[in-house]
Amino acid sequence: MQVAWLFPGQGSQAVGMGKDLLDVSPAACDVFARADAALGEPISKIILEGPEDALTLTANAQPALVTVSIAVLAAMCEQYTDLPKPRFAAGHSLGEYSALVAAGALSLEDAVRVVRARGRAMQQATPPGRGAMAAIMGLDASRLEEMCSSVAQDKDTEGNPYGVVSCANFNAPGQIVIAGTAGAVARVCSLAGDEKARAIPLKVSAPFHCALMAPAAIAVREELDKVDIEPLAFPVVANVDARPNSDPLHVKELLVRQVDGAVRWEQAIRLMHAEGITHVIEIGPGKVLAGLCKRIAKDMKVFSVGSCASVLGLEEFLSPAVLRYSAKQGRVYV
Repeated sequence: MQVAWLFPGQGSQAVGMGKDLLDVSPAACDVFARADAALGEPISKIILEGPEDALTLTANAQPALVTVSIAVLAAMCEQYTDLPKPRFAAGHSLGEYSALVAAGALSLEDAVRVVRARGRAMQQATPPGRGAMAAIMGLDASRLEEMCSSVAQDKDTEGNPYGVVSCANFNAPGQIVIAGTAGAVARVCSLAGDEKARAIPLKVSAPFHCALMAPAAIAVREELDKVDIEPLAFPVVANVDARPNSDPLHVKELLVRQVDGAVRWEQAIRLMHAEGITHVIEIGPGKVLAGLCKRIAKDMKVFSVGSCASVLGLEEFLSPAVLRYSAKQGRVYV
């Protein structure tokens, strides 16, 4: 059995996420308290009580998701004494920070502070309304990249350049997200429709993972300069090149490049599958990554852990010979 851990990115947040774990897991409570202290404000209050529009703000959603994902992992480690290390870990966009915390490369405190700054920088990189993102369903990657390149060099009927547009997220076969200036994204959506593909505009506050995020990449680099990267306990597959990294000296550069570079999620999952991964655990709120994995590598077994019940469900998902209950436990999560 070869196991990988996956951590969700922005969009998986929901008011109240992680609450049931806080009712029974001291380890999860400690993670929430540490995140609050690191940020100097109660991010836990926004996570647990909202309002939703406050939680969905990029500057709040990013540290909130890291906090909850690591709280879930802490509850897993508390429940089982010998939870084995994964062969690989990976996180979708923001989730790469959670994966690096899990691997010991980043402290929770540094991670939430960096992603708070990252979220603010990404939000401020483009004026409101200038950028857009859309999911394109039904086109292969090479054709969509060709289409984006053509539009980025083209002009509208008034002779104005459409502007920046590129593939931002290679999520799964036939599911690719594009990002760029609003006019360029709209033009690619129109062309995709002409080829019988489906284009779905996304409700986002900024055009992530494209060249418009270059100012945010600079800000993230400056923030990462303030933190130390420790040795990794296991490789983390980076978003920007879909390759496993075990070298702490490369972590910062990979995170900086990720800001205005495409998330190569499909390629990352294919790499892990080719390396023999048989079981995948999605750690954090939601089941988005489980759904993507099933589309990319159908024979991999996938299990999402984000609640008390799913923490217990690991016993059935993984062999009982792999997991052993903590001897100190007199209670069971229910």
